[in-house]
Amino acid sequence: MASTEEDFPRGGTFKKPADGNAVKHSVEHDNLFESHEPERSKKRKTDKGGDEKKETKQKTKEALLKLNTGKNVEILHFKKLTVGTLILGCVKEVKDFELVVGLPNGLTGYVQVTSISDGYTKLLNDQVDAGEAVEEVLTLAHLYTPGMVVRCVVSTLGLTKEGHHSVKLSINPREVNKGLNAASLKPGMHISGCVASIEDHGFLIDVGIGRAKAFLPRQKALDDLKATEQGGDLQVGRYLNCLVEEVKNEGRIVRLSVSPDAIAKALAEKEQGWTLSNLLPGLVVKAQIKKLTSHGITLEFLSSFCGSVDFMQMDPEKEKVYRQGLQVKACVLYVHPSSRTVGLSLRPCFLQPGSVVEPLTSARIGEVIEGCTVKAFHQDAGATLLLPDGMLVFAHKNHLKEALEPLKTNKMGSGSSHTCRILDYSPMDQVALVSLRKSVIDAPFLRYQDIRPGQHIECKVISLERYGMQVKVTDHIRGLVPRTHLADILLKNPEKKYSPGDEIRCRVLTVIPDTKKLILTRKKALVESKLPLICSYEDARPGRVAHGYIVCVKDFGCIVRFFNEVNGLVPRHELSTEPVPFPEKIFYSGQVVKAKVLKCEPEQQKLLLSFKATGGSVAAEVARVEQAQGKEAFHFETGKIVKVMVVRKTVDGLDVSILPEAASAFLPMMHLSDHVSNCRLLWEGLGEGDIISNVMCLSKNKEHIILCKKPIIKAAVEEGYPAKDFSEVQSGMMLPGFIKNIMPYGVFVEFPYGLMGLAPKSAMCDKFVTNTSDHFQVGQTVLAKVTNLDEGKRRFLLSLKVSECSSGEEWGQESLELLTQCLVERRDVCSMMTSRADSEVAQNLSKLVLGQKLKLAVEEVKDDGTAYFKASQVAGATVSATKHHLTGVSLDPGQNVTAVILHVNHLTSQVHLSLRTELVNSKTKQLKENTTHSATVQHVETDFAIASLAETGQLAVVPVATHLNDTFRFESEKLSVGQTLVVSVRQPSCEAVGGLPLVVQGPEKAKRKRKLSESKEEAPRGIQHSCCLGDTVSGTVKSIRPTCVLLALERGITGSIHASEILETVKPFSFPTSSLKMGMEITARVIGGRESKSHKFLPVTHSHFTFTIPELTVQPRKLKGDWSEELKDQPLSEKLKSYQPGQEVTCFVSKFNSLKKCLEVEVTHDVRGTVELLAMTWKPKDLKRPEKLFKPGQALNALVVCTNSSETRLCLSLSGVHSLGEGSLTLGTVTKVTPHVGLIVSLPFRQCGRAGILDLSDTYTASPLEQFHVGQTVRCCVLAREDEKIHVSLRQSSLSRTITGRCQYRHITDYFVSDHSVYVKNIPLGKLLTCKVLSVDKKPNHVELSLLPEDTGEPDVLPESLRLPSREKGEQKEKRQGFKKMQQKRKRGASQSEQEVAVENKKVTKSQKKSEDNDSGVDVYFREEEELQKQKKPSVHSKSEAPPRLQVSAGFSWDVTLSSLQPVGTGRGAPASDSEEEEEEEEKPQKKSKREKNMEKQRQEKELSKVEGEMMDPGRQPQTANDFNRLVLGSPDSSIVWLQYMAFHLHATEIEQARAVAERALKTISFREEQEKLNVWVALLNLENIYGTEESLNKVFERAVLHCEPLKVFQSLADIYTKSDKYKQAESLYNTMLRRFRQERSVWLSCATFHLRQGRTDETHRLLQRALKCLPDKEHVDLIAKFAQLEFRFGDAERAKSMFESTLGNYPRRTDLWSVYIDMMIKYGSQKEVRNILERVIHLSLAAKRIKFFFKRYLEYEKKHGCAESVQVVKEKAMEYVEAKGSITES
Repeated sequence: MASTEEDFPRGGTFKKPADGNAVKHSVEHDNLFESHEPERSKKRKTDKGGDEKKETKQKTKEALLKLNTGKNVEILHFKKLTVGTLILGCVKEVKDFELVVGLPNGLTGYVQVTSISDGYTKLLNDQVDAGEAVEEVLTLAHLYTPGMVVRCVVSTLGLTKEGHHSVKLSINPREVNKGLNAASLKPGMHISGCVASIEDHGFLIDVGIGRAKAFLPRQKALDDLKATEQGGDLQVGRYLNCLVEEVKNEGRIVRLSVSPDAIAKALAEKEQGWTLSNLLPGLVVKAQIKKLTSHGITLEFLSSFCGSVDFMQMDPEKEKVYRQGLQVKACVLYVHPSSRTVGLSLRPCFLQPGSVVEPLTSARIGEVIEGCTVKAFHQDAGATLLLPDGMLVFAHKNHLKEALEPLKTNKMGSGSSHTCRILDYSPMDQVALVSLRKSVIDAPFLRYQDIRPGQHIECKVISLERYGMQVKVTDHIRGLVPRTHLADILLKNPEKKYSPGDEIRCRVLTVIPDTKKLILTRKKALVESKLPLICSYEDARPGRVAHGYIVCVKDFGCIVRFFNEVNGLVPRHELSTEPVPFPEKIFYSGQVVKAKVLKCEPEQQKLLLSFKATGGSVAAEVARVEQAQGKEAFHFETGKIVKVMVVRKTVDGLDVSILPEAASAFLPMMHLSDHVSNCRLLWEGLGEGDIISNVMCLSKNKEHIILCKKPIIKAAVEEGYPAKDFSEVQSGMMLPGFIKNIMPYGVFVEFPYGLMGLAPKSAMCDKFVTNTSDHFQVGQTVLAKVTNLDEGKRRFLLSLKVSECSSGEEWGQESLELLTQCLVERRDVCSMMTSRADSEVAQNLSKLVLGQKLKLAVEEVKDDGTAYFKASQVAGATVSATKHHLTGVSLDPGQNVTAVILHVNHLTSQVHLSLRTELVNSKTKQLKENTTHSATVQHVETDFAIASLAETGQLAVVPVATHLNDTFRFESEKLSVGQTLVVSVRQPSCEAVGGLPLVVQGPEKAKRKRKLSESKEEAPRGIQHSCCLGDTVSGTVKSIRPTCVLLALERGITGSIHASEILETVKPFSFPTSSLKMGMEITARVIGGRESKSHKFLPVTHSHFTFTIPELTVQPRKLKGDWSEELKDQPLSEKLKSYQPGQEVTCFVSKFNSLKKCLEVEVTHDVRGTVELLAMTWKPKDLKRPEKLFKPGQALNALVVCTNSSETRLCLSLSGVHSLGEGSLTLGTVTKVTPHVGLIVSLPFRQCGRAGILDLSDTYTASPLEQFHVGQTVRCCVLAREDEKIHVSLRQSSLSRTITGRCQYRHITDYFVSDHSVYVKNIPLGKLLTCKVLSVDKKPNHVELSLLPEDTGEPDVLPESLRLPSREKGEQKEKRQGFKKMQQKRKRGASQSEQEVAVENKKVTKSQKKSEDNDSGVDVYFREEEELQKQKKPSVHSKSEAPPRLQVSAGFSWDVTLSSLQPVGTGRGAPASDSEEEEEEEEKPQKKSKREKNMEKQRQEKELSKVEGEMMDPGRQPQTANDFNRLVLGSPDSSIVWLQYMAFHLHATEIEQARAVAERALKTISFREEQEKLNVWVALLNLENIYGTEESLNKVFERAVLHCEPLKVFQSLADIYTKSDKYKQAESLYNTMLRRFRQERSVWLSCATFHLRQGRTDETHRLLQRALKCLPDKEHVDLIAKFAQLEFRFGDAERAKSMFESTLGNYPRRTDLWSVYIDMMIKYGSQKEVRNILERVIHLSLAAKRIKFFFKRYLEYEKKHGCAESVQVVKEKAMEYVEAKGSITES
């Protein structure tokens, strides 16, 4: 044999050694998974070496027993991946056709849409074949969410076009579960699958095992998924983590479960048969630590497998706890198919399968961080670093150096400091990935999110395509330059200009990070544009000029696009200053243009532009030409005073030249004066060539210099402007400026030195602002107060309220200064006009003076009473006097009269006169300063009014505005001709108005009294009135606010009605202010006053009330009687003391304070309150959006918590709890989680509670604290208060903490249990049980309990599946003993009797078992009744009723003691005593005679015939349950019968029986009878709404939606909520309906009806706008008509009329709308309005048949509401119409 080996060596040639010694071959073990190491050279060793050799052999022998032994712990690299590697991943991003999955160690993979599952791929193919859009049917976004952990398998490995690694994955169960087969499936196994199809009772799950069919029950699955964050409907393709519950037919049928609790506890065990061939990632195993290294841990699991945990997968909180031999739980991360390497993870987020991984916020990605310290360096992996804020990050070894440089390990020592940049976040490693490369740190862009529209970027050309040029920005960012954007013109041969590799500079047009879309431009005009960018519709402010490019040319104009796809329209008339008949011949797509914004509506994304308004570059061109000619350039400086010459007058200002430099500049017309009315006058007075001095340089832009001549702004700059930069702006500063822009949400105010702020709508005026354009004009001078600063965005908010911006000067002084300035400017204009010789009329008017008397001749007297005059000294002007100024004078044309000049309007060349006797014959009297006079208003202008003093009749000038910002007044506040005022003389003679005195409103006498008063308070300003406490006043509603209504009273006085003073009885959640309408006339009573400046409420009896806003009431009981005693002057602190803790008050929501996290409310007009966050509700889910919980003005019932006189508010509670006593239910916030101890919970009312670890849950869990985190809102119950410490519980049950009871084995189950370990397995510690108290012994504190089903009414605690024998009952035991006695007496008959009894018992048992098997659970109540009837039939005396059970009330009941427990007593229904039973047994029935038997038989027959007759009576109403059963058998499909049956049980308060009847009806009624079934569903919803809980109602609602038409079910539930006054739930349901059924018009109408019934008209108006956007155009007209009808019925009739009028104006031939309009007006309008509409409609150009219809309507109306004459008039009009039609036909 040896020679044979030498001649034919196995495995090839064999060389014999020279020394002739035979070579010893090492024996190879048959182990495919052994890692072979090279043999060491053999040397002679000592005995010690021999021992070491033995130990090495022993270790080698132990290692051979392991199936997969690895040498080192390494991280997972791309090079280690192979096709077929099973790996656990986390979904990072969901795209339309791809999933981005994060893998361990920072790797990333991609799952294509065809790699989800076979069922999902088939669904997509079917949709594509049908021609439908896939993304509209079922996209990946409907199935997957970021954070989902999925099992994957590597399907493809490769490189992308750019050279990056590419990992293609698959989550198809067929590939993931490839190692499993049907025989290997065991109960308890954790597998994954995808929904394959949806069946009636469940879902078929694709688990990828050919012979196995996996089924998931429907209802249980949906209930389980609701408890997770991934809840929702299961759809085909949905990935699921499943637990095998049952396996049948050798794995062919598998029942699955998706219970999150069960899956989280699932462990892979050796008994389940896991091998390295079928081991799956995501399995949680129990493992033992075998080896610890600096790079990771080696584990042993499933008794024979080895795996490694790298340093990135270790739990950072337990790194110091790990030691050799420690038992841990680990999760399988990946399984290598060839090397059988298993990677594990010890991170807690993976130890509970099915959990969702929380990703890092993307805000920090891209951040550069300095001072990062190296924590550990791993040679083959990378380094872990610690950021300055304590965050741990990881840098891969490739990112520790530049691309082509070697790694310098000496610089990566522990503790070394570096600068890094966050690149990404690895969800599988729970760590951020960073880079130390300098090129990465200095890179301007890392992601598409870092690029902004309009940004300049450098890029490299990659390729030229037919659609454009592909460019490279970075290694991971690509962009496209469209073909039209390669140059300013379209290039025919772009390859001649660009080549791959060229470095170019582009500008970003559009960037969409979600789709990684980057569009660039190379157009020179766009790239080099210096104009402001328009990147959003908010940037498009009116007047802004920007560059854009034309994308479309139409007949009606051009569509221009700016950056970020902002489109605008240039109408045809705005294309050029000259007519453009054919725009397509002048403009072309892609042309760069400069456009000016005319109008922008950001909400609707509408933008109106102009080309012809962009002129203005002429001045810049002139400046360049002058500079080229050598002229000295003007040095601009803000605040510099210059002299200018008018070059040209434009529409909005003056083009001027600055002297002497001759620099071009522009002086806007609105900058000529601080008074808007004088700006136009000054512009008219100036002409070309005029020299204007004392002009200030304001700002400078690219085209020209902006000048300003506003005196107030000039004075502020000359004195030193308070803020010249944003850093100098401080809150509270008063800054003069001018209105720059007016927007619907507020006005922008510009200040010198380029500062600009925003005054929101709420801060524009002390009055309610309806329309912002009514208060200010662009360019108007204002004084603003800085209220808020935003340092980050460098912007600030302003207030223009007069109350906040007033200077605090003496009353009337500020208004007098403004008036003087206005009059001086007018005088200067007159002087300029006098010096000119170009206009004779202007010269004549400039010579006139106010108060001058003229002799004129009457020219004409108009019908309205106005008279016109003529005279030589006013030739060319219009001279007139109104009817008021002709009182007592009779005029005829040609008559000579004497008149007094009231006002001269130089703009319109008008002279206003007065011929009143007291003015013509006035006497001039020297007035003294500060004297008070009565005056009458004679003429009113914008800035001033002319009044005549009552004593002398001489004229005086009165200022209208009290402040620079006082520009808006209501009609009732405006001065009117003939109004009487009390004025005070401030300047006896003013030269600017010809020596007339200047006076101000307000009595000086009252002011002097305040000055002499001892009070140190500054008297507030306001309109004088004489209202006193208890006065009854009348007024008109002019403004409705959430908590008050403003009333316009007589003489310009404004009153306020608080929400608490409107209705005597306020319903919770209602809006009292909505009961009043705008314009409504109201009678009210004065109850107090409110200071208009500080909003501090004061009583009317206060001495300062003459300058306060009256507080009113409209409550009927307060309008009658004397209430002055209740409203005496009382401090606020005393009023607060009158409120007691626990007192219920009605409050009104003001707002939710997001900073203090509290709800601010108003109790009365002077008492405020706050509700802290935890006291706002008792539902934790409501606190997710607390600001949406209540609405301003809503009425709420609250409890007073405490009153503190040092504060000015009440502390209230809306949760129904005002103090935390024992048993109180409340909400709390977890503030601290103490391991092994419990929770610290923050409670309402500044309390703190403790919850022990046993008070957290009713069910036992290994880690009860894991489900809680800091900041979590929980619902808890107060257990006890000890030494100011509160103990709370979070358990849902009502268990006692102090009572322990005993339950003996014989009282636990009806089964016979020989092995007591069965109790331990099936009744674990902490399980919640229902028990019955049998006895109570108070002395030793013993309580005996029972768990038997007959005592508790619950199923047996031991499951039937254990197949245990039943325990003998007491009756059976007695029978058995009786049989034994009979055996002893009669041996022969014993066996026979025993057989009969056994047969009888067997029959009974079979029948009971058969009935139980066939029991569906629906008609259980009826079977109970049948059983009771059967038990009653045999004997009249056997009245054994069920013993009473221990009734446990719902909710928490922690104060249970032994004294409160009682065993079951012998109450009503309890069995009698033993003696009584014996007496009854001894009684024997007496024998009856034959006659008695016959009489009894006849009586029974009569009763039977009577019963039969009643049953045959068709009109008999059912009286019992049996009657209803017979009735439903006869009409099983009639919902009326079933509903009557339900009502029968409800009248008897049998709620459960009524539910059972409803369920019976739903199963019995045919599926074709949809309406009948719907009626039953609605009845069941009503039942649950009244008698059930919110949860039960939601369950019924969800079932009804599945079985009926969803819209009808939604509408029915909404009606139920509304009728039961559950407005909050109804509103939430309507919002859901609007999202789900937005195309249904009926839904919009129902929601509108709901809002109108609540009085929320504003919400209805917004709803109409939303409906018009969602519904098709063809339904708009009918929808508006329906809304108008609803407005008539429940809302504002005036608005309804305007809606009908607007609609009929656009559609006048819609006769149906006319008919509806007429019907509504007949019902809600006046007779005059109805006749006007009928008159309009009969004159329409309609068909004769339709006109005839309306004539009939008209005639019927007049017959009913008119008289004989009106009827005749209609008939005559009808005849005229017929004759007119006939004449037209003949002609």
